[in-house]
Amino acid sequence: MLSFLPHTLRGILATLILVTSTLCWCIPLLGMSIIKLLLPFNAAQLALSKIMSVIAESWITCNKGWMNLVRSTGWNVQGLQGLHYDHSYLVTSNHQSWVDILVLQYQLNRRIPLLRFFLKQELIWVPVIGLCWWALDFPFMKRYTKAYLAKHPEKKGKDLETTRKACAKFSRIPVAIFNFLEGTRFTQAKHDEQNSPFQHLLKPKAGGIAFVLDAMGEQLRTLVNVTIHYPDGRPTFWCLLSGRLRSVVVRFEEMEIPRQFIGKSYDQDEGYRAEFQLWVNQLWERKDQLLSQLHREFPAARA
Repeated sequence: MLSFLPHTLRGILATLILVTSTLCWCIPLLGMSIIKLLLPFNAAQLALSKIMSVIAESWITCNKGWMNLVRSTGWNVQGLQGLHYDHSYLVTSNHQSWVDILVLQYQLNRRIPLLRFFLKQELIWVPVIGLCWWALDFPFMKRYTKAYLAKHPEKKGKDLETTRKACAKFSRIPVAIFNFLEGTRFTQAKHDEQNSPFQHLLKPKAGGIAFVLDAMGEQLRTLVNVTIHYPDGRPTFWCLLSGRLRSVVVRFEEMEIPRQFIGKSYDQDEGYRAEFQLWVNQLWERKDQLLSQLHREFPAARA
């Protein structure tokens, strides 16, 4: 524990550890990816994918280490029982801060398969991390806007076809695909701009996970619905680095994905789209009620 150090110094040390750890784990990860390119055989691909997942999980373990080092954060967590490392999951959560991702990794690392995000194709150019995402087979999506498709109708369905190809490599291994349903971090300004009907949440964007289910639905039979509450308010990433994150409340809920949502086109089937949006909104209504309850049960601690 480095709690005897000033917050600024803790933040600097944590940043150095994070950067050093990322660079160190990146080297063997990219090395394995080169070998994977040279050995295009199923057995080799499967073995190397497992090794690369272990490397990524080891990096997450290092992140857990510096998080524990800068502060002994109080965790109140329920619902992890029953999750299995060898099962496939679709995972979603409310989104308040960049800290959310590290909270999810902290709690889910080696409990379920490595969390993989559907990413915009442009993000492959993010320095270092973009290469790591590529090496770990994170699916890169190229979504076309309605305006673009109106001008180029021949591209209709190509985005889903590309995503299915990217996801085909997961058919042989357990996978956990993650998506923030709100699509962006919650702020009061965004909430007011949307005129959101929820007290603690932005409106969910059902199309994101519908797209995932269209591409991978036969493999993703279970949804892990995560609710995160920070009693002291939404933390910044610097808050986490500098040891100011005093407590986190996390609730996990595992549920079956309704089978009628598998194998249908969200973009082209209006009946399915309406039914799926209703299901997602019901999830969000329950999550909003849970967040109201957590705000009452876990108010901000005194300084």
